[in-house]
Amino acid sequence: MSEADLEIRCDELVGLVTAYLEGTISDADRNRFELHVVECEWCERYVEQTRAVVAALGRLGDEPAERDALTRALTAFREAHG
Repeated sequence: MSEADLEIRCDELVGLVTAYLEGTISDADRNRFELHVVECEWCERYVEQTRAVVAALGRLGDEPAERDALTRALTAFREAHG
């Protein structure tokens, strides 16, 4: 396997992050993924942020959000992200 075969692009990593975090990624892709994350600060942050979101969602209860809470969350998101 050549060095080029081991490389992974950022957009490919984004597409594999769910499989990586769920542990369903192939060994070859996991190795490529982890090699890239070590070298790419942006992708390292992306993976950590995705882990944080998954952890936060896991702490939510099964009850649906109150309408006011949902509206406030959407408003805050829109204000933060233009």
